[in-house]
Amino acid sequence: MSDSEKDIQVHQQENMDIRAEQELEQHNTKKDGIIKRHLLDWKHSIYRKPDKPVNAWHLLTNLNNRQRITFVAAFLGWMLDAFDFFSVSLTTTYIAQDFGVQVSDVTSAITTTLMLRPIGALIFGALADRYGRRWPLMVDIILFSLINMASGFAPNLQTFIGLRAVFGICMGGEWGLGASLALETLPIEARGLFSGIFQQGYACGYLLATLINYAIQSQGASWRILFWVGAAFALLAVVIRFWVPESDTFEETKKARKMLNRSVWKEGYLAVKRHWLRLIYMVIFAAFFNFFSHGSQDLYPTFLTTQLNYSETQKTVTSVIYNIGAIVGGILFGYLSNYLGRRFVVVICAVGAGAFIALWAFGPTISSLQFGSFMMQFFVQGGWGVVPAYLNEISPPGFRGLMPGLAYQLGNLISAASSQIEATIGERYPLHNPDGSIKLNPKTGKPIANYGLTQAIFMGCVCAGLLITVFFGKEETNKDFMQHLVEDEESPNTVGVADIEANQMEQGTGSSTNANDGEVKVEKDESK
Repeated sequence: MSDSEKDIQVHQQENMDIRAEQELEQHNTKKDGIIKRHLLDWKHSIYRKPDKPVNAWHLLTNLNNRQRITFVAAFLGWMLDAFDFFSVSLTTTYIAQDFGVQVSDVTSAITTTLMLRPIGALIFGALADRYGRRWPLMVDIILFSLINMASGFAPNLQTFIGLRAVFGICMGGEWGLGASLALETLPIEARGLFSGIFQQGYACGYLLATLINYAIQSQGASWRILFWVGAAFALLAVVIRFWVPESDTFEETKKARKMLNRSVWKEGYLAVKRHWLRLIYMVIFAAFFNFFSHGSQDLYPTFLTTQLNYSETQKTVTSVIYNIGAIVGGILFGYLSNYLGRRFVVVICAVGAGAFIALWAFGPTISSLQFGSFMMQFFVQGGWGVVPAYLNEISPPGFRGLMPGLAYQLGNLISAASSQIEATIGERYPLHNPDGSIKLNPKTGKPIANYGLTQAIFMGCVCAGLLITVFFGKEETNKDFMQHLVEDEESPNTVGVADIEANQMEQGTGSSTNANDGEVKVEKDESK
């Protein structure tokens, strides 16, 4: 038996011991009343005794070739998606000059992209749950690479915005499908770590776009090159995805639906009927998390240049620093969430981000502000490292292709106005000189918006809202997807691989099914 197999067995035994202790504690508190039992259940859902961690290096190196190529393909797709999205944010000034319009006209392309992402999540997510993850993901990345290339050839703003609208639909399908395919393929004990790595494809894409854009602008070259470079990178991901196999979980889900004589539409009806409150929670949770990231990222470069007068080089260096913090935090907290619990890690990150708001927004020197921005993104993206695993684990069985991505993109739609809210309030309450007069920009003669204060207040409210939201959630850390394929219509239990195998054995020995509707009745252990 290998060391990794021994670690997994020890990890599973410890989990069983913890559950036994919790059940005993719950039994002993029955005499104390219903309220105390509910409080105990709530406490265990937020915090539990940490499991013994499996060595991170073992998790990284013990993947087989199939798991490696699947994860790399999903990660690259999400990273290049972020690269293409931030290509507009980084070049708005140059696009506006080229097309002879205002910067605000160009930023409408960003808003359009964000607004249409839920449509992509719905379309591609439904296709993924009906036909599998692999081919919808392949079509998706081909489409957004072609659209990104075409964006670099746009002759006017109207064409550019139209292309970015279609790009938004394609971008909406990438995160949910990539996350579900990767997390369904990876070992359960590695889910938290790779959830964090996968999510930081977003920060890696932002960082890569920042560096390439800086190189392009330092040479005085056209903004269009950045979009062409992004399209070229996407072609690499297309080639890799040709080698990615279909998810085993999806293949077993098809068997489970066939066994129960149930269509994907009937499965969807059951999911909404039984879990509508959970679906609403998922959207609210995703909305606060998107406020968490957009509120701390979108306006920050503008704050650095307009309020603090940072040079292009100082702004780029600061962006690199806080994106490194994001990558480190996402991977670290994603890994820890497998042992501390997903929601407990979110609580840590919300409190940690709140603690660094003052240094992030009001740091007295460049170095202190850069440290504050590093720590802010360390906690913001540290919390985000939990999100792919958490949303997939609490999604209704059979809809992991659709629901995580749709909840994420609907939350993104709700939070799309984050930077506009911050900018509008900051401009309404500009900076003042010591004598009480409004402070003016010496170059433009216009008032200098107080972006620092509005961002600080906004992020304080978001951290508080995220803390409140996560307390009402559900915890299903390290859920075995192969044992939760679809739901049994007549009970709250789920159908897994073991049920499919048992049914196949019964069919092989001539066991009968219901003669009226042809539906196989699955016997479930109520103690599960």
